[in-house]
Amino acid sequence: MDPKIKNIKAILFDLDGTLRHHIPSGGAVFVEYLKSINIHASEEDRTRAERWEHFYFAHSLEIQADIKTFTHHSREFWINYSRRRLVALGVDPKRAQELAPEVSAHMGTNYKPDVYVPEEAPRLLAGLKQAGYILGVVSNREEPYHEELKTLKLDSYFKFSLAGGEVPSFKPEPRIFQRGLELAEVAAHEAIYVGDNYFADIIGAHRAGLMPVLYDPTSLFPEADCAVIRSLDELHGLLI
Repeated sequence: MDPKIKNIKAILFDLDGTLRHHIPSGGAVFVEYLKSINIHASEEDRTRAERWEHFYFAHSLEIQADIKTFTHHSREFWINYSRRRLVALGVDPKRAQELAPEVSAHMGTNYKPDVYVPEEAPRLLAGLKQAGYILGVVSNREEPYHEELKTLKLDSYFKFSLAGGEVPSFKPEPRIFQRGLELAEVAAHEAIYVGDNYFADIIGAHRAGLMPVLYDPTSLFPEADCAVIRSLDELHGLLI
């Protein structure tokens, strides 16, 4: 076994897509609406678009440019996002430009997902805390989210929670991870980072010197060059 795993003192987690999920997913509702207007996406198309979504929200140059062009989370921002996602699904760029306002409006009106925490998450976190690991949450959120962790009944497990906007630095930039290490009071080689976004979480953790663990229940990133778990329960196996 990798010797770094034996000397871990802290385990830091991503929030959205790892500990906190939406059901149904935005991608699924997006594709279902396209089907209703007779635009059909193949499995390959859906996988490509989902990977693109992870890339886009990994503080990509594209989203940085879009935030400068449009007010973040404004109607115009989401229309442009819909255009980009349509292209990622294989829709002709001109047609995507035409469809984007309609699709974005549908999502804004009809996408009201439930928020859920995987049932194994509290069990895992309780076991890790009892075992003496320092636990933290490091997210690309713009604002602090401690009250949301309370609502999710997860706050008691963590020493701290950190939003990228507080640093300010966003994954995959090293600085946000370095700030997380400062709050955990451990060195990089003493920490694991667990997240679902290869482009933000794994690349970023690598850059900052933490051991990355990819949470990838649907095998979205088969090429991942790190430890991979399909469920949160599997994290225990890396720590034996």
